[in-house]
Amino acid sequence: MGPSPRPSTALGTNGSFGFFLKAFTILALLLPTPALADGLIDNINGVTLDKDGKIVRFSAIQITSDGKVSKLLDRKDKRPERPDFKVDGKGQTLMSGMIDSHGHVMAVGFQALVLDLSPAKSLAEAQKMIADYAAANPNRSWILGGGWNQESWGLGRFPTAADIDAVVKDRPVWMIRVDGHAGWANGKAMALAGVNAKTVSPMGGRIEKTGLLPNGVFVDAAAELVQKMVPEPQPRERDLALAKAQQILLSNGVTAVADMGTTLDDWQAFRRAGDNDALKLRIFAYAAGVDNMVKIAGPGPTPWLYDDKLRMGGVKLLSDGALGSRGAWLKQPYADAPRERGIGMLSDSQLSNLMSRAALDGFQVAVHAIGDQANLQLLNSIDELSGTYKGDRRWRVEHAQIVDPKDLPRFGEHGTIASMQPVHQTSDRTMAEARLGPARLAGAYAWQSMLKAGAKLAFGSDAPVESADPFAGIATAFTREDASGQPFGGWMPQERVSREQALAGFTIWGAYAAFAEDRIGSLMPGMRADFILIDTDPLMATPSEIRAIKVKETWVGGRPVFVRK
Repeated sequence: MGPSPRPSTALGTNGSFGFFLKAFTILALLLPTPALADGLIDNINGVTLDKDGKIVRFSAIQITSDGKVSKLLDRKDKRPERPDFKVDGKGQTLMSGMIDSHGHVMAVGFQALVLDLSPAKSLAEAQKMIADYAAANPNRSWILGGGWNQESWGLGRFPTAADIDAVVKDRPVWMIRVDGHAGWANGKAMALAGVNAKTVSPMGGRIEKTGLLPNGVFVDAAAELVQKMVPEPQPRERDLALAKAQQILLSNGVTAVADMGTTLDDWQAFRRAGDNDALKLRIFAYAAGVDNMVKIAGPGPTPWLYDDKLRMGGVKLLSDGALGSRGAWLKQPYADAPRERGIGMLSDSQLSNLMSRAALDGFQVAVHAIGDQANLQLLNSIDELSGTYKGDRRWRVEHAQIVDPKDLPRFGEHGTIASMQPVHQTSDRTMAEARLGPARLAGAYAWQSMLKAGAKLAFGSDAPVESADPFAGIATAFTREDASGQPFGGWMPQERVSREQALAGFTIWGAYAAFAEDRIGSLMPGMRADFILIDTDPLMATPSEIRAIKVKETWVGGRPVFVRK
């Protein structure tokens, strides 16, 4: 899925951000950085995967002064006599830090600082939350938020501007859908944007209408009609959002993330954090389009910065929209909307040209493709360009949610990576059934089929579209069941992966997908000492126990960066 450009990153002006500046500070969000030293963490249930995906167990780990793994020790192995520091793991499980292969770092932070409608179970609940938030923040020039999902409300339609006007009409209101591919505005916001009956839907977008009049919902590229009016956040607000995002991700055990859609403003926030030794998370940046790629990295991928904490090595392109807003581009019309096939963002030649432009300068290409037509278009472009751009390209298909079964074998060609998000399957299951009908689901969220075809899998969350919790993703990947155990036995259970494969998807395969397998993803000697301490062994626990895991500590590069109090 993934947010559209600048979906919920603006928090307003006129002093509206003061509350958050008082409530949070960057220094309070992240732990102080201790001096590096040779160390030992002993008395642990150590678990990692080697480069071949085989489980390696150990009871102690030695860390070098430059934050790398020196040795993995078994119980019978002799411990160093005088390490610079020693930690008693108290029998907890120590495992590799989780890699989220598709997230939106700044959006995670900003969403935590604005109105979150995701808990709303009905339109009435969402209206009350908007009204209460507006009343509690009288000085905000815009009321901003996100997370709404008309499917979970059982509404049977999109919400409208009139639904917001019923509770707030004196200030502009702009709410981003949970998938980031649609926005919901009130009448004031549309008036400020100059949207009226004469406004035409832009290419790659759709203005939802009632009769001839825009009704308040703007899908994909159409969202920019309103978004462009939202005040841009200031650098200090971006820095605070980054700090908040790091806190959220690190507390969930995520030590590295592929940031899909990095803008120049995002990159500058990452660099400020790195310069101030406040960048604790590893970020693999994929530029939001070719223009940002050139502005940020110039003639080629950047080097690894800040002890392998930051690198721009790729570009993220958009081929279609999302299933929930019927923007996913399908070969055949939607079963529940026979006049619609979704939105193709780019022509065949446009997509190939953009991919070629990036590949020419050595950038990795990642393309958002959800519908079966979008996936077919992308596979065709990969096939075409692989004849020109030789070598290890690792073309990435982001999401690959709905694929025609006859196209699945093509994912095994040209080193293609299927970057998928397990929790999307449980969140979208009933919606996918309604959108497609049972006859077209054979290639939906087809993880095991991807592996059998020879594709490389990388797992992520698409946070903030879904929770950043990787353990929910691991449990979903090997069960195909949701948090309540439904459907019993798993939805299309033939597409389950093994526990080891689920763990690999969030560790070694995620590192491989970002050309980082030579430094992270495993705790074998020589790798960066990125790990977490938890009280449950996910390779031995039940799915419900895995979902309940709380990270006790997170270490990045041999340093503790999160400790649960």
